Amino acid sequence: MFRIIAALPITAATVLLAAPAALAGTQEPISGEGSYGPADDRVITMTGFIVIAFFPLFILVMSLIQWRLEKRKDARKLASKRLESAAGDHWRPGW
Repeated sequence: MFRIIAALPITAATVLLAAPAALAGTQEPISGEGSYGPADDRVITMTGFIVIAFFPLFILVMSLIQWRLEKRKDARKLASKRLESAAGDHWRPGW
């Protein structure tokens, strides 16, 4: 509780000092132009193609990573079972 009370003035001062910069307007009129530049048809089309290509590739890469990790887990389980059977421990608890 003491930490929250101690951090409150620091947080309030930070917010008050950052407010003028956040509320400052630009001198230019708002034209709808982003930081990249004018968004013409070619830019929008290429962005759409990049998004369309990104998601299937992302899913493919994540699936391959998961498949590889599952293979490692199964190999580790099999090695553990072989080690237990080699030790002669046939009376394991469970079904």
